[in-house]
Amino acid sequence: MGASLPPKEANLFKLIVKSYETKQYKKGLKAADAILKKFPDHGETLSMKGLTLNCLDRKAEAYELVRLGLKNDLKSHVCWHVYGLLYRSDREYREAIKCYRNALKIDPDNIEILRDLSLLQAQMRDLAGFVETRQQLLTLKPNHRMNWIGFAVAHHLNSNASKAIDILEAYEGTLEDDYPPENERTEHSEMLLYKISLLEECGFLQRAIEELNKKELKIVDKLSYKEQEVSLLVKLNRLEEAEQLYRVLLLMNPDNYRYYEGLQKCVGLYAGNNQYSPNEIEQLETLYKSLSQQYTWSSAVKRIPLDFLQGEEFYKEADNYIRPLLTKGVPSLFSDLSPLYNQPGKADILEKLILELEQSIRKTGGFPGRLDKEPPSTLMWTFFLLAQHYDRRGQYEVALAKIDEAIEHTPTVIDLYSVKSRILKHAGDLTAAAALADEARCMDLADRYINSECVKHMLQADQVSLAEKTAVLFTKDGDQHNNLHDMQCMWYELASGESYFRQGDLGRALKKFLAVEKHYADITEDQFDFHSYCLRKMTLRTYVEMLKFQDRLHSHAYFFKAASGAIRCYIKLFDCPPKSGTEEDEEMAKLLPSQKKKMRQKQRKAEARAKKEAESKSEETASGNASKSGKRNVKAVDPDPNGEKLLQVEDPLTDATKYLKLLQTNSFNSLETHLLSFEVYMRKQKILLALQALKHLLRLDAESPETHRCLIRFFNKVNTMPVPVSDAELLVSSVLEAERSTISQLDEKSLTDVNLLFLQKHKDSLMHRAAVAEMIYLLEPNKKSEAISLIEESSNNIISIHGALGPVTEWRLKDTIAVHKLLEGVFLDQDAASRWKSRCAEYFPYSTYFEGSRSSAVSNSHINSITQNSENGASNPPEVSHAASSMVRNGKLETFKDLKI
Repeated sequence: MGASLPPKEANLFKLIVKSYETKQYKKGLKAADAILKKFPDHGETLSMKGLTLNCLDRKAEAYELVRLGLKNDLKSHVCWHVYGLLYRSDREYREAIKCYRNALKIDPDNIEILRDLSLLQAQMRDLAGFVETRQQLLTLKPNHRMNWIGFAVAHHLNSNASKAIDILEAYEGTLEDDYPPENERTEHSEMLLYKISLLEECGFLQRAIEELNKKELKIVDKLSYKEQEVSLLVKLNRLEEAEQLYRVLLLMNPDNYRYYEGLQKCVGLYAGNNQYSPNEIEQLETLYKSLSQQYTWSSAVKRIPLDFLQGEEFYKEADNYIRPLLTKGVPSLFSDLSPLYNQPGKADILEKLILELEQSIRKTGGFPGRLDKEPPSTLMWTFFLLAQHYDRRGQYEVALAKIDEAIEHTPTVIDLYSVKSRILKHAGDLTAAAALADEARCMDLADRYINSECVKHMLQADQVSLAEKTAVLFTKDGDQHNNLHDMQCMWYELASGESYFRQGDLGRALKKFLAVEKHYADITEDQFDFHSYCLRKMTLRTYVEMLKFQDRLHSHAYFFKAASGAIRCYIKLFDCPPKSGTEEDEEMAKLLPSQKKKMRQKQRKAEARAKKEAESKSEETASGNASKSGKRNVKAVDPDPNGEKLLQVEDPLTDATKYLKLLQTNSFNSLETHLLSFEVYMRKQKILLALQALKHLLRLDAESPETHRCLIRFFNKVNTMPVPVSDAELLVSSVLEAERSTISQLDEKSLTDVNLLFLQKHKDSLMHRAAVAEMIYLLEPNKKSEAISLIEESSNNIISIHGALGPVTEWRLKDTIAVHKLLEGVFLDQDAASRWKSRCAEYFPYSTYFEGSRSSAVSNSHINSITQNSENGASNPPEVSHAASSMVRNGKLETFKDLKI
């Protein structure tokens, strides 16, 4: 390194390297310039100067200098190594690996290059190469612990755990008997636990437990030791020993649900679906009664029996569980009980129980069968629980009545307003839900969670600008909106992206969805530093878990939402491309001179307003970025804040396919993945790929209305295809014929018959009827009125849930909205859409979409008319004035003005 230079310049070159390592970049540049004055063509110095400039964000100069240095000295391993580091900094890992391999051809035993190469191979999951590089490092430095461990981990990741065990045992053979010293006990303990987990993975269970017992004194983490031991005992079927050990673990942590599950397995009383025989339930009840006497303060030991108990026993245990939590005032009680609603009959029992508690507290001030009086807050928390219960069952009017009683009882509890907001959201009044969430936020301005919940409600109500202003209250001063992006606030970006999509602003929607996709790319990138850190710190089990997590990262729900949102945007962009400049000019030419003048004035005003907003934002950013020392942290300005450039894609479906492939790889069993695949491939005229997506849909859910739509659409498209002529067309046609016979739904029937048969199977379902009606209109457009009648004849049946306070109907709000959009957008029948809207307004009186009688949309228009009448001199009836004043108060804190605390 710098060997071809005279001693003085060689020392300067060492200074460049040291300055780079210590991040003293200006000092390094000064030394590089001093060498280059005398030796302007010295390749290694040019490369190091380029690497230093790269750290100062002068990338173009950096690449130019490094390439020039490499050109001047192609046989220098330093130049190739630096070139690789440059690519690595830009996440061009494959190019970096090529550069490292070229460097190793020149200097095959260079430890630093080998180490850097191994990190990149781990990052890119080149596991065979990772094993090879790690073996080379161990051969060169066998006295280094990290090389032994790295070689073992490489074999484990390459699906050769038995070889990894042999390597770790060979490493232990090099250690002295009194190893480890006190300062290395934790690292050595982690290595031993990792080795035992490998033995378990390979199925060497007896050997694993012998090794565990033998190394007990050297293992520092006693909890992990016991958990590993009990896992091995269960797998070895030594259940009595495992049972005793689980009881020891429960003494350490009596609220760990996994320990109770393990204990149940040991005594032969565990079923994953909670389906037990009466005899098993009796035994479980006895077990948990003895455990509850032993662990009196454990909440888990009281909660778990509610999952398996039935009937009267369930009622008694639920009563014992709920009472103290109502007295204490635990807001999360309903969240704790909500999984029980999925078990038949338990929701009815809970309703009966809570109503009895409410009636008793109202009458006597205490719980049934007790003389002690409850504190006044217990009644309020009972109302709170009942409101959530009725909300869960879809009885929104009763839920709102209960939560209003709770608010009237104690108007200062924030949780009440949050829950009322949630009930209104479920009932369909998103505007009122946002106003109430804002009211809850105003009651505690220092609570980030309530602020976030308020923002989410605002975004659901499409109040994006207001949501943004509320969200940035909890960000750092300065560049506030970008701060949300820097914090990887994905729930906000997804919710705002969905809001923009609903409003038809595809540019901004795409920008938000792609921002989430970038966060996942950053998370993938962030694992890079852990490849060396975890081997050094010996956190090997966690390291392997982290790598497995990274491998399934793109199956996470947030990524799925972002990718599917982006694909929907690209599909809509393909269906309705934005107008080009020439098209806009042609439209302008058709206008009258006066209309042209007005249009230009509007455009100028809009441009001026946008410019003014941008200037004010930049001023705020500049003033906010000034720190106490007076220095400013300048951030790059977003060149495309509205996502307009994202709309200027030549082929939206190509971009959609990029994200579609990620979903197909990572969310293969999701119905939506294959629905999106079908839509994209049908538009791209990729018939066989569309057929593949259809077959996956039939595999996942053949009875879904969406699957039925795709089936009819696909074969209707096939039936209207021209007669095949070329060899490729004939091949496609033969494949389609062969596959058609394998689809049981078709069975040599016409598409009309298939459609009617589907209707007969699902005649009571609204969404299935809507799908059939749409397909009738597709197959026979002249039967439009018949198709619409099929939808309108659907009946909203009552669900038999034995509700104590009123019936619950079958239809869901989002389904009825989808049907209205179908009538409006596909059938293009405004009269039918209007009739449907009027009908649904009765079923969903709180829905703003259908303008229900109790929704804020109707109330606000009513108040506006009252205000106009009063301005014109008309007097209002007292009850109307009261209603108006109460609506005006909504979302503000007028209620608490006269309150004294």
